[in-house]
Amino acid sequence: MTSESARDYERLAAIARRRRAELGLALNDVNAKAGGLSNRTWQRVEKGLEIRETNYVKIDGLLQWAPGSCLSVLEGGDPVPIEEVKDPDAGGAQKSPLSPERVDKEALEAVQLALIATAKGTPAEEIREMSERVVRDLRERGLL
Repeated sequence: MTSESARDYERLAAIARRRRAELGLALNDVNAKAGGLSNRTWQRVEKGLEIRETNYVKIDGLLQWAPGSCLSVLEGGDPVPIEEVKDPDAGGAQKSPLSPERVDKEALEAVQLALIATAKGTPAEEIREMSERVVRDLRERGLL
């Protein structure tokens, strides 16, 4: 995963502002709340400021990008508009722009951080094993 300091927040800001204009969305409380976040958080993105990692997927939704698009932009990639990933034979389902390996890695890191924050005193090896088990179970259930 790219380090926080290497992320290009200004690039995301410019691309997000352009996409919002393309969609004709106002940067207001109503639209922000519809996406599950505050107007302040949305404004931070468009000002080139960092937000909580979990909020980037909400920005993806507001801008009608595939999940993971904001993170891809931060790392030098491009966003994937939802209309580009729809599979007409999948009944409206969307494909992720991220590789299965990347999805697994991101999920593993998220689970590990959650366990570290909540499982105080649990040995690192045990956290690693639990994290791998959770990601494996999610993959087997088709959730990743």
